[in-house]
Amino acid sequence: MLLVKKAHERTAQIMTTRIEQDPLGELEVPNHALFGVQTQRAIENFPISGLRPHPAFVWATVLIKKAAAVTHKMTGRLDENLADAIVSAADEVLVGEHADQFVVDVFQAGAGTSHNMNANEVLANRANEILGHARGTYDPIHPNDHVNMAQSTNDLIPTAIALAALRLLPDLDTSLDTLGTSLETKAAEWDHIVKSGRTHLQDATPIRLGQEFGGYAAAIRRNSTAIQTAAIPVGELSIGGTAVGTGLNAEPGYRTHIIDVLADLTGFQIQAPEDYFYSMQSMGRFSQLSSALRTLAIDLNRIANDFRLLGSGPRTGLSELRMPPVQPGSSIMPGKVNPVMAECLNMISFQVFGNDETIASAATAGQLELNVMMPIIAHNLCQSIEILTTGSSAFAQKGVDGLEIDDEMIKFWLERNTMLATALAPTIGYAAAAEIAKTAVATGETVPTVARRLTELSEDELVEALDPAPMTEPGVRAGSGGGG
Repeated sequence: MLLVKKAHERTAQIMTTRIEQDPLGELEVPNHALFGVQTQRAIENFPISGLRPHPAFVWATVLIKKAAAVTHKMTGRLDENLADAIVSAADEVLVGEHADQFVVDVFQAGAGTSHNMNANEVLANRANEILGHARGTYDPIHPNDHVNMAQSTNDLIPTAIALAALRLLPDLDTSLDTLGTSLETKAAEWDHIVKSGRTHLQDATPIRLGQEFGGYAAAIRRNSTAIQTAAIPVGELSIGGTAVGTGLNAEPGYRTHIIDVLADLTGFQIQAPEDYFYSMQSMGRFSQLSSALRTLAIDLNRIANDFRLLGSGPRTGLSELRMPPVQPGSSIMPGKVNPVMAECLNMISFQVFGNDETIASAATAGQLELNVMMPIIAHNLCQSIEILTTGSSAFAQKGVDGLEIDDEMIKFWLERNTMLATALAPTIGYAAAAEIAKTAVATGETVPTVARRLTELSEDELVEALDPAPMTEPGVRAGSGGGG
């Protein structure tokens, strides 16, 4: 009965509303809400996608509010008790409380004013409660006058995008290191395995499976480095530019102090921008980072496609790789196992491609002193980092670590590779070697069999020249002269 009574009380609280007022007039706000009238207007105006702000973006926004309150307390602009209450409210959010109060749709008013006011209202109401006052009164702490002091949406949002990205990137770096290590482990394990190379999806000269996987690992390592490089300019924060970059309504020293406070709170390599006007006009640094993420996705997509191709079969494809059987692959075909981790990585890559295109388009939409498309940049950039992080880790653990090879199929394809004839070209010439390859295709014979019939090379010379293992390293394998 007690639980039922509490449930009814909670329902009644949710059903009741309070009246709040903003410059547009009065509006009912749910009594249970920590947010206020401007957030409620955004809820009603933008019932678009149901997508709420990324947790890292909320964290970054609230962290800036905390840093601002600390700075204003330091400079004496904000009363100590008010500043401490704002900091306490912010700390609750930063440890995961009140997450359900950040409710403005990703697709919202330009620049992110609604998101900013959502944060201002939540912190103001909670801070007032901490001081013993009712939510919705905004006394003694007001969302605009105190929580948003010396800030504008225009400098806060790009700063929040930057901090959110910088918070998410270390996990991506860790995931890429895990994936790179997994690929390197397979490269070392399989370095002795000689297989058929393929270019244009046609036979090519032999390659070691370890070399193939070493190339995959190198791609991951290079992309990780490129992303770290692209993140450097993201650390130039716009905060302190206020509305248009001039710093209007920010007290002297605010710019320097808030950067120092944020650096202390985060440990990030951050700094003031060389030019505040540039940092608020241009979203180029976020586009640059997104581009690096896209390049990573391009390589991940390519690697996933190779896994799917090399693992095709098991009886009617190449079947050189055996993908880990992590789940049944068909609702109708018994025993079917699909390369689901590679397929998942493909889909993640496609999403990142689309996110990058959106970010690039949004970045070009800036006009004069402001880019109003920042909310969608924030959402897409955070999502790209997050899904690349989780996708890379999952692919390493369930797509690479359990990967096996089919030795018999690798030997089967290698023996039938017509491009083994390439090793004979330095001795018998390109045209004669091409004739051997052509004949092997036409008759279905192997290259060594045809070469024995069409050349005067001894058996020892043929065995030495057509040994596929030495073909995987630089050098001329038979005789001298001729062309390749």
